[in-house]
Amino acid sequence: MAGDEEASSLGGRVKRYAQVSTAVGGLAARLAGERFLGIKLDRPEHARELKTALGGLKGPLMKVAQIMATVPEALPQEYVQELIQLQSNAPSMGWLFVRRRMAAELGPDWAGRFDAFEREASAAASLGQVHRASLDGRDLAAKLQYPDMSSAVEADLRQLKLIFAIYHRYDKTIDTGQVHEEIAARLREELDYHLEARHMSLYREMLKTADGVHVPDVVPELSTRRLLTMTWLDGERLLEFKDADIQVRNAIATNMFHAWYVPFYNYGVIHGDPHLGNYSARPDHGINLLDFGCVRIFQAKFVRGVIDLYNAISRDDRELAVHAYETWGFGGLTNEIIDTLNMWANFVYAPLLEDRVRRIQEFESGGVYGREVAEKVHKKLRELGGVTPPREFVFMDRAAIGLGGVFMHLRAEVNWHQLFHELIAGFDEKRLHRRQTAMLKKHEVPLP
Repeated sequence: MAGDEEASSLGGRVKRYAQVSTAVGGLAARLAGERFLGIKLDRPEHARELKTALGGLKGPLMKVAQIMATVPEALPQEYVQELIQLQSNAPSMGWLFVRRRMAAELGPDWAGRFDAFEREASAAASLGQVHRASLDGRDLAAKLQYPDMSSAVEADLRQLKLIFAIYHRYDKTIDTGQVHEEIAARLREELDYHLEARHMSLYREMLKTADGVHVPDVVPELSTRRLLTMTWLDGERLLEFKDADIQVRNAIATNMFHAWYVPFYNYGVIHGDPHLGNYSARPDHGINLLDFGCVRIFQAKFVRGVIDLYNAISRDDRELAVHAYETWGFGGLTNEIIDTLNMWANFVYAPLLEDRVRRIQEFESGGVYGREVAEKVHKKLRELGGVTPPREFVFMDRAAIGLGGVFMHLRAEVNWHQLFHELIAGFDEKRLHRRQTAMLKKHEVPLP
């Protein structure tokens, strides 16, 4: 079985630093040459090379690059379009690698514990890849972590801290300290497949009344800290349905809404990685949730703040809006900063405010969902001296942007107001806290 030999080691981190420097250093130097020396750079080609370099590296830099692709003004559009593809298009590792890894996790006779195990990976992402298998008439998915990922995570997080420090010298709009802490915490959690298995069990129960949402079953006897075996759920990529009949697209969007928001408003839990590769759609237009490595749990008061801010925007209640921001931990709120934060809030809540069927975004957009509005907010905050966002917002905002992007791709036309109000009817912070505490304890998931 795999053990402490794969814990983060100095040698592994040094090796990772060398890999990162070799793959990315030259590309970064060329970008600096354009900025400071006026050297002409083919940005689309450079962006493709950067995606290839990061994809070949595996590991958390891929995920971080994808997160950065959603941060307004952090990267030019050419880079956004390439980096946002990283996680779904990562190259898989070969069969010799798979045999070694499986033997390390389940022992030398690992193959005899399955009826069948496909050599080719069915999906590959930043920290691991998935192989289809079967046992006792059940179709299975075996998610296998890449080797030495703990060292890669620690090395990449240190590199990311340096990148943030340099970036902050040029743009002090957002204090990146807590952003780094939040990314670090979630990435370290993603390495622990035992924790992901508990997250999966948690989601199965939270969503048991959501008929259109499906969660795999863990196969514990074929799972370890770095191998997660679960039941296989058949489905097609969501974007395969972008030209389907409007009724089909609306049904998929509605099920996605429930998949994400039922756990949040009932239990204070979000699926923090709304990448398209983490979902699939079934023939009956139901949704499969396929990855539970990035799950974020919020205190009940945070959820109340989300509802408070909605009510503040809908009633034009400035005092309640300030209360919501302060509940979340925003500090130094001047009138100008409040106005700027409200600009973003008005955009995020707009689909929920109107009791009618509509698209999630009703103006033309050239890329990432919400990017144009976020750029205006970002620019204004820079002029005002910046803010320090609570660390919870790193994945909360990322999830909201990602989910909105799914709805936008589907061109779904739904009464979002009605869906939202069905979920928050009778909301009570104390009841949520009690319900959350009992549910997390039952599934052995740490309290926030």
